Amino acid sequence: MALDDADFTVRLASDEADLRAAQRLRYEVFVAELGGGGAMVDHDARLERDRFDPFFDHLILTDACRDDAVVGVYRLLRDDQAEAAGQFYSEDEYDLAPLRASGRRLLELGRSCLHPDYRGGTAMMHLWNALAGYVRAHGIEILFGTASFHGTDVAELAQPLSLLHHRHLAPEALRVRSKHFQSMDLLPEDAIDRRLAMRDVPALIKGYLRLGGVVGEGAFVDHAFNTTDICLVMDTARLNEKAAGIYTRGRG
Repeated sequence: MALDDADFTVRLASDEADLRAAQRLRYEVFVAELGGGGAMVDHDARLERDRFDPFFDHLILTDACRDDAVVGVYRLLRDDQAEAAGQFYSEDEYDLAPLRASGRRLLELGRSCLHPDYRGGTAMMHLWNALAGYVRAHGIEILFGTASFHGTDVAELAQPLSLLHHRHLAPEALRVRSKHFQSMDLLPEDAIDRRLAMRDVPALIKGYLRLGGVVGEGAFVDHAFNTTDICLVMDTARLNEKAAGIYTRGRG
């Protein structure tokens, strides 16, 4: 599909219609495509939603060629918003004590998805560039959030999970830990086929790793959402050179 970058707009959802459009895209991706679920999923209206939605900012990507339809979504929760919500979303899965104890400004990322027609192109970069502006505007110092492998068979994910554990584990000061601990240390490092392992790492996780992201200790197997989750953490003071350019210039 040919896409014109000039037709893209990225902005924060401003009303209930925007939120419902974001939830509708999330349904198509996380429920219809990937088989996820949840207590508040509305199958009749085809909306993927949860109790945290009112507290998050929702970054949406629209395409003028589709009558400004929402084709990309990111969900953002600052530490002050998490206080109002009572917790961060990922605290159901991970002990975030190391991040909370850092005393630094935190931003949780989640529910990132694109319409299938917009994957593999520049759409994700538009969302990330807008995220960079948000990070600057709010003085964010640490970004984090869960990212998912499709499916819950950990044995099938032994290669990529072990690679992440051995090569990309967060430093102790930022090493969050899964509450319902599923070890990611499933294979010794010398038994990992790096090419095979990276092939099975989802594109979003690869993107975070390229930006200097690291992973928490242990995975969380989410049977309700049909995923195996890891927690990614990015310290904006320690991003690699490429990422530093994005977050200081707001363009990539």
